[in-house]
Amino acid sequence: MEIYLDNSATTRVCPEAAEAAMNAMLTDYGNPSSTHAKGRAALKLVMNARKQLAKALGCEAFELAFTSCGSESDNWALWSGADAVSRRGGHVISSTVEHDAVRKALDELERRGYEVTRLTPGGSGAVTPEQVAGAVQPDTILCSLMLVNNETGAVTDIKAVSKIVKAANPKALVHTDAVQGFLKVPFSAKTLGADLISVSGHKIHAPKGIGALYIRSGVRLRPLIVGGAQEDGRRAGTENVPYICAFGEAARIGFARAAEYQEHMRSLREHAIDRLRAENPGLVVIGGGAPHILSVSLPGYKSEVLMNFLEAREIYVSRSSACKRGARSHVLEAMGLAPEVIDGAIRVGLSRYTTREEMDEFCSALRAARETLAHS
Repeated sequence: MEIYLDNSATTRVCPEAAEAAMNAMLTDYGNPSSTHAKGRAALKLVMNARKQLAKALGCEAFELAFTSCGSESDNWALWSGADAVSRRGGHVISSTVEHDAVRKALDELERRGYEVTRLTPGGSGAVTPEQVAGAVQPDTILCSLMLVNNETGAVTDIKAVSKIVKAANPKALVHTDAVQGFLKVPFSAKTLGADLISVSGHKIHAPKGIGALYIRSGVRLRPLIVGGAQEDGRRAGTENVPYICAFGEAARIGFARAAEYQEHMRSLREHAIDRLRAENPGLVVIGGGAPHILSVSLPGYKSEVLMNFLEAREIYVSRSSACKRGARSHVLEAMGLAPEVIDGAIRVGLSRYTTREEMDEFCSALRAARETLAHS
């Protein structure tokens, strides 16, 4: 029996999203920029999906621009965001535990002459508002901190961070990479305080290759991709109508039952922690906060070996972000964890489809791995 527990890397597409994409591919397949009936039908689909996503995110439809993925949204937010307010200063605040889409965008900002302060989180894995307060300067123009860490599940208080940054410089922009937080922890764009919010479809049961950037009304960003006038002139390129429709449908379903799904995942996570701690002396639970991410370590065991043992039983987990492709986790290093804890860490990602039976199978398999490998 296949047990997929790598939902932080990607989720399986839900049937409703797949059906919406298929309809856009086979029936309403026109170019939404075309003015004939087929084009108008496709445009109607895009407009409907934008409304669905806006409702789930808690914003106005016109504040959303569709992108190809969360990484593009992050790049666009940081590069164009910094450029938009560069006349107000040149200082940027972020952290050492961001996704590489932000980390490498920050490197580019430094090459362009910006000063970047990277805050290091404590043992929880989250950056605190107090840390931001200690780093903010009169010339701080941009702050980018992820809402939910993709490796540990640590949750950052973006609302409090935004208040601190805006108090120092009302013109400063606040961006949050909410790819892991969207529909996993409760928040609304209207109350979060962020000017720019990145989200991605394949983390909420839509296909890979579709994302969006929330751009608060009044914020003007230079396009990252130029050409046509799509997305209200903010992003050129013919819209990916099938995936946009799938994203909208997945957001609609996820939002309608968000509280139920979040509680389901939280309960499974807590159940797994109780079993894992009871059955594996020395096991370390790393970080935490979000209901769908469980990061644990068996010091003295190698995560690659544990993963291979689990995969042989058709149980799929990961060691860190899928984007790292096996490289050591910069997140766990930044948290100051001991090398043996980092080297024995695995990440379990839950979804609304995950069952208690699957979590029990995982717990039993990890115990078997520890016992078997200890004598090998």
